[in-house]
Amino acid sequence: MKALFIGGTGTISKAVVERLLGTGIWEVWLLNRGNRRMADSGSIHQIIADINDEEDVIRKLDGMTFDCVCEFIGFKPEDVKRDYRLFKDKTKQYIYISSASAYNKPSADYRITEGTTLANPYWQYSRDKIACEEYLMKMYREEGFPVTIVRPSHTYDERSIPLGVHGKNGSWQVIRRMQEGKPVIIQGDGTSLWHLTFNEDFAVGYTALMGNRRAIGEAFQITGDETLSWNQIYATIADALGVELHPYHVASDFLAAAGDKYGYDYTGSLTGDKAVSVVFDNSKLKRLAPGMKTNVPFHIGVRIALEYILAHPECQKEDIEFDEWCDRVIEAQEAAKAQV
Repeated sequence: MKALFIGGTGTISKAVVERLLGTGIWEVWLLNRGNRRMADSGSIHQIIADINDEEDVIRKLDGMTFDCVCEFIGFKPEDVKRDYRLFKDKTKQYIYISSASAYNKPSADYRITEGTTLANPYWQYSRDKIACEEYLMKMYREEGFPVTIVRPSHTYDERSIPLGVHGKNGSWQVIRRMQEGKPVIIQGDGTSLWHLTFNEDFAVGYTALMGNRRAIGEAFQITGDETLSWNQIYATIADALGVELHPYHVASDFLAAAGDKYGYDYTGSLTGDKAVSVVFDNSKLKRLAPGMKTNVPFHIGVRIALEYILAHPECQKEDIEFDEWCDRVIEAQEAAKAQV
């Protein structure tokens, strides 16, 4: 069976590709600009192209068909409309990576299923994902386009650790603050619940959908089973580092307002997503992927990630602006408390 990945080297897609290479069932093709190499690239067929250059892609895919096309870098409706033009006659299945941030939160029920309504007035990223889903399902209903929708939530790998509040350079500066004994900002009171998924676990669920006719025309959320509070998440990171955590809780609304002028979109990422408790019901996925479960719990996954990050200087991206911003936010909160 032949699978074409648009992208294929990111946090989520890399694990899926690596899992497929070990099965002996799939022939794997990557369509990307060739800027990032895979460790086992010798088993991968590479198509070097910019997916937005449709004429070039059409030439390079001439005569080719696939059992599954996997889209990991489609963020706006024009991206999936382009894919429809390119692949409507070239694939038996098209899997689109959407986002669990598209769900309406807080939902009417504390358990989130694929039937939970889609709405996010706080985050344009999520609204764009919803629009992509709507277009693709319209093409499925009207033209028979064989789409499967996948909604991940906070999937991580060895190159970064999952956080609620961080700067533009990722997780490293928060790690440094923990190592230096500085207070670390946690949104709200830290008791809201969250799901974290190691990318190898995500790949188990995703690959079970590939080539599966029962997945056509359906949406599936793929998350780990482990549910942690944000206080537990940050405490687990500190434990893995061997340091004492100094948590500093700040209301998400305050963080959203304080981050605006520095380009930190906490209105979207917090108010529209991480500030609200989520509990995902993955029973629909498990009917097609009975092997889907949390094999890498967070207390193990974070150690895998920290070992890699601490051994790879390219993952240690200093972010002085974010560090200073944290100090200013904490000072402002302390001053407000003193006035009360």
